[in-house]
Amino acid sequence: MLGLPDPRHAGSGNPGATNVLRVGGKKAAIITLIGDILKGVLPVVLARLLGLAPWLVAIVALCALLGHIYPVFFRFRGGKGVATALGVLTAIDPLAGAGLLGIWLVVAIVFRYSSLAALTASVAAPFLVAVTLRAHVGVFFAATSAMSVLLLWRHRSNIRNLLAGRETKIGA
Repeated sequence: MLGLPDPRHAGSGNPGATNVLRVGGKKAAIITLIGDILKGVLPVVLARLLGLAPWLVAIVALCALLGHIYPVFFRFRGGKGVATALGVLTAIDPLAGAGLLGIWLVVAIVFRYSSLAALTASVAAPFLVAVTLRAHVGVFFAATSAMSVLLLWRHRSNIRNLLAGRETKIGA
């Protein structure tokens, strides 16, 4: 819609906001970020509004993330899931979501690596949920732990690049 190259075929080949920022600029990245966050927020909020049991809400949350990471419409090649996971976790527990965003921002500003910020927030997520959530902690801790494992898996190439000193910095 913005006349930009398809991010799945440009830059890193990832359709997420970080790559869209590289190949399309801030406006496109912000639109992508908002859309990816909403992919996580909307299904979880709807599940809660429908009064689904907490374990079903947790399954909906996991499915929202899986649907973003492995979309049927793009031959199961989607984004890395960071913004969608943020949306899911914010819908589950806004305080945990705010904490994760804060962790991501601090790490991204200090080290200038989006992937390192995402990895740090991913590892912190289950613990933040355990500390901030008041009810059904076990089921959401389990779901958040599974989401964290998925995010770590999706970032395995970034982990290799970070360890080798080849990861691209924000703004580079």
